[in-house]
Amino acid sequence: MPDLNTLADITRFHAANNPDKVALVAGDVELTYAQLDELSNRVANALAVAGVGNQDRVGYVAKNLIEYFAFTFGAAKLNAVTVAVNWRLAPPEIEYILDNAEAKVVLFENEFLGHLAKMNLAADPLIVAVGGDGQHVEFDQWIADATTTDPMVAATIDDTAVQLYTSGTTGLPKGAELSNRNLFSIVGPLSSKMGLNSDKVLMHMLPLFHIGGSGVAIIGLYNGMKNVIHRDVDPGAIFRDIPAHGVTHAFMVPALLQVLPTIPGASDVDYSSLEQILYGASPITEEVLIASMGLLKCDHCQAYGLTETTGAITLLMPEDHDPGGPRAHLLRSAGGPVDGVELRIVDEEGNDLPDGEIGEVWCRTVQNLKGYWRNPEATEAVYPEGRDETGFGWFATGDAGYLEDGFLFIRDRVKDMIVSGGENVYPAEIENVLMSHPEIADCAVIGVPSQRWGETVMAIITPVPGTDPSQDDIIAYCTERLAKFKCPTSVTRMETIPRNPSGKVLKTELREPYWEGMNRQVN
Repeated sequence: MPDLNTLADITRFHAANNPDKVALVAGDVELTYAQLDELSNRVANALAVAGVGNQDRVGYVAKNLIEYFAFTFGAAKLNAVTVAVNWRLAPPEIEYILDNAEAKVVLFENEFLGHLAKMNLAADPLIVAVGGDGQHVEFDQWIADATTTDPMVAATIDDTAVQLYTSGTTGLPKGAELSNRNLFSIVGPLSSKMGLNSDKVLMHMLPLFHIGGSGVAIIGLYNGMKNVIHRDVDPGAIFRDIPAHGVTHAFMVPALLQVLPTIPGASDVDYSSLEQILYGASPITEEVLIASMGLLKCDHCQAYGLTETTGAITLLMPEDHDPGGPRAHLLRSAGGPVDGVELRIVDEEGNDLPDGEIGEVWCRTVQNLKGYWRNPEATEAVYPEGRDETGFGWFATGDAGYLEDGFLFIRDRVKDMIVSGGENVYPAEIENVLMSHPEIADCAVIGVPSQRWGETVMAIITPVPGTDPSQDDIIAYCTERLAKFKCPTSVTRMETIPRNPSGKVLKTELREPYWEGMNRQVN
């Protein structure tokens, strides 16, 4: 495994040492490591002409495209920072993120260019289009005259490499700054546990704005692997590409593993190349696991982590997947800590709790984020005991759980977060929208169990006296203002929403009827 310091060094190293090795495959397009390095040089020089410099931010609003990698490594060669934005967001949400990041250049896939008409970007960035619309410079034209010379801008291992936005309890997203050190610290442990090396083939379909998408892709490229990129989740493409490219590893979410065995023709695919499926974002049921293992006939490994921890901090290894056996109870766990990760379970005062007692999960690892972009208060809040001079400290995950025999069990969320289909959804963000509805006097948002998505959003409302807003009207109101995955899928009414003496909504009480009989309060 190469000893690299910055994101830009990945393409430099492999272009020098494995120039003809295929780095990326997307449909009929293939790029070798030498071609990826040259393409990213062109992007770097085009960005420089546009005024992008040291630690400036550039935005990416597109699905999984080869251009993402050219853009990200090109930015890295200027020591600039790529901000991949969740394309599922509504235009006002995308606008906020790009403005907050002060993006100087934004790469838009043509599918999302229509959002621009509904946005007023304060920084007036250069818009580069993939596919083109006749109004903005097209990507290939933009880089056509750029030199292929590497600008070789100096960068350090502690400079920010990528910035991913995560929703906050205040309703405004926060930009998690992940340094080169953060990204590279997880490469070794995860590669070792998954058996990754340059001879393996990694398939990617998780969105690149998600740490499970971009983070795993960086691990694949760091290792000099062949990486098969899917623009979106497409079961037909998955079935086609596993045998076509000899895919050995992939990262999937349980919702996808649940669907794959049900698709006609799934059992006719040749999965013999597969060695391991990494899955995460939500726990898996025994039924889904058994069906997935029966179909794919390879090891399964569960990962638990956050954007702020640069991905996985625990793994439930294949040998701990024992459906129907004496260790089947471990399927309810998130596994044990990854090498280099320390875990604690603490009470509200930060005191350590013994095994079996539920508290907040804290972790200490080099993987923990550098900080939240221009938000020192939020950064300080997630490091309750502070950090040393190297930035090392205990990070408060906001998840509640307990430890037992070295395994972490996640039980609930300290911050009320909902995870729906692998997407983090914060109730406060939806509640802010609901309270702007003229016929809603009070509201609360909770997650309720969903067989397909793990959880879905339920809105509990108290109508303004004399009004009668319908469920369809409320959902439509939210859809105009929020990404679809954040919008309520159901609406119920209460005359009075229960609150404690200080006015805080008693969400545990609201959730209880829907989660009764389940061994965890997350799904």
